[in-house]
Amino acid sequence: MVLLARDIMDPHVLTVRSTENALACARTLASERKGYAVVLRPDGAVVGIVTEWDFLEKVLAAGKDPSQVGVGDIASPILQSCTPETPAEDVVQTMASAGIRRMPVRAGDRVVGMITSRDVLAMFRQYVDKLSSQIAGYHSDPNPMG
Repeated sequence: MVLLARDIMDPHVLTVRSTENALACARTLASERKGYAVVLRPDGAVVGIVTEWDFLEKVLAAGKDPSQVGVGDIASPILQSCTPETPAEDVVQTMASAGIRRMPVRAGDRVVGMITSRDVLAMFRQYVDKLSSQIAGYHSDPNPMG
């Protein structure tokens, strides 16, 4: 059985409007306990993604007032994405080689899910647990009475 992006993605993608200011967006991220938001134009088209790094680098370190910075101005374009049918192995390889912690899952022009490095670690842990259980089964003593 091949694991696909749809099997490990979080379908609850946090979105914000590009017209929102960075302070309001940061508050939304904090209340939702997310490290990212997909930024949408008022017509619903995807502008990009804003992450905690964007806030740090483009607002705080730059000495800007977050209430005066539009979130659309600090969003990064989505350079890598996958489809729900992309094999999870390919997603992980792309994330590792591109050095990204989030992989948007797209169906056409819409972002329908997000795969984060945490999702990948959880998938890996389940795999290791299953493998360990299978290995333990092979090593059990078939004749415990000797």
